[in-house]
Amino acid sequence: MHIDIITCLPRLIESPFADSILLRAQEKGLVTVNIIDLRTYATSKHRSTDDYAFGGGAGMVMMIEPIDNCISHLKKLREYDEIIYTSPDGARLNQPMANELSLKTNIILLCGHYKGVDERVREHLVTREISIGDYVLSGGELAAAVIADSIIRLIPGVLSDETSALNDSFQDNLIAPPVYTRPAEYKGWQVPEILLSGHQARIEAWRHDQSIERTKKRRPELLNGL
Repeated sequence: MHIDIITCLPRLIESPFADSILLRAQEKGLVTVNIIDLRTYATSKHRSTDDYAFGGGAGMVMMIEPIDNCISHLKKLREYDEIIYTSPDGARLNQPMANELSLKTNIILLCGHYKGVDERVREHLVTREISIGDYVLSGGELAAAVIADSIIRLIPGVLSDETSALNDSFQDNLIAPPVYTRPAEYKGWQVPEILLSGHQARIEAWRHDQSIERTKKRRPELLNGL
């Protein structure tokens, strides 16, 4: 998979891809993450990527020309499955969406900033818009990192245990069951005996029951689709 991330603040998004699972995925050659400084494609003397909004109002707006220049250049290099704009009013990111995007080959993530992008970018240049929640961030860089992480970890070979991603919360509309590790007793707090039994079928049944009960208590709306 190849992911291009377009941002006017590249240093803000570099660190998530420089450590742990996302770094190892790149080192294994399973994904290429290319962080692109949008200012490289600005044509003004000061490499500006934003300007005042027509009609007045507070805040600056990301200009269409640098974004169009950047996307047009990238599209000459490869064909993209999705050009995604990170926006608070986009479709809410969820596990099925991450699963779908993990099957793509080439993706662009365009990070919003300031008061957003010129509406013509949304109308003509992007293929979909994604939000990570009903709140506003200072920019789309952190949202782009979240989206990329949710996708990359699902690529076969990225996680050391291939079944790990399949057992994550939300994969089957259930929250993951509680997990424990050593010691089996701590300050009188015991690990459930079933987990120490060695009977794998019973353990899996217990975990499934725990997932259902936890989902009922914490996220009952998820059970509507079951």
